[in-house]
Amino acid sequence: MVTGAGSGIGRAVALALIAAGWTVVLAGRRAEALAETSRLAGPAGPDGPAIMTTPTDVTRPEQVDALFAAVHERFGQLDLLFNNAGTFGRAVPLEELEYDDWRAVVDVNLTGSFLCAQAAFRTMKAQEPQGGRIINNGSVSAHTPRPHSIAYTATKHAMTGLTKSLSLDGRPYHIACGQIDIGNAATEMTGRMQTGILQANGRTAVEPVMDATDVARTVVHMAALPLAANVQFATVMATNMPYIGRG
Repeated sequence: MVTGAGSGIGRAVALALIAAGWTVVLAGRRAEALAETSRLAGPAGPDGPAIMTTPTDVTRPEQVDALFAAVHERFGQLDLLFNNAGTFGRAVPLEELEYDDWRAVVDVNLTGSFLCAQAAFRTMKAQEPQGGRIINNGSVSAHTPRPHSIAYTATKHAMTGLTKSLSLDGRPYHIACGQIDIGNAATEMTGRMQTGILQANGRTAVEPVMDATDVARTVVHMAALPLAANVQFATVMATNMPYIGRG
């Protein structure tokens, strides 16, 4: 299962998993975007990939429950969750950030990730054979913030705690959990980086980006490991982005 599969990193990862032979459930809020991801994967049927599209708002517990119930009913097994749905929110000075803006980012990035991870955990614990893998989409912001990103940065730090707790609690049930921290993949969310984005020194600069398929290959590698092995944390970033050192 891939959440946020209608665009960006989610779409790239879904397509890479399908190409690697996985049966993939595409989840996201926009049905038309999920349909486009499915179309890009190629023809369905006996000679094509096995794909299920399920429009879902991950901030709604009842919709998350319905998503996982539908997956269980159709496939009877869940081997992998790529917990990817997320939003950056408004890039404004901290003192100008409205409560509703803060809450919207927390609801998607943290609460939505928790709800999907919890549902996946329940499914993987109960199924036979027991176990599975959860890969959380973190960010280099889980380590180093950008200016005017307090909601996004706080949730990505929280994602690291979610990953560690899932890893610990999953041990008795053969549930592995890792996190991929991504920096400057070329997606709709990172469009500003290619035109100029605020830096820590107060200047605006264009930043290098990488292709989202480079991230997808890493997720496929993490997903393909046996459950006895786990990539706990991986960082995939544009080589020359201003992250290491002083940029």
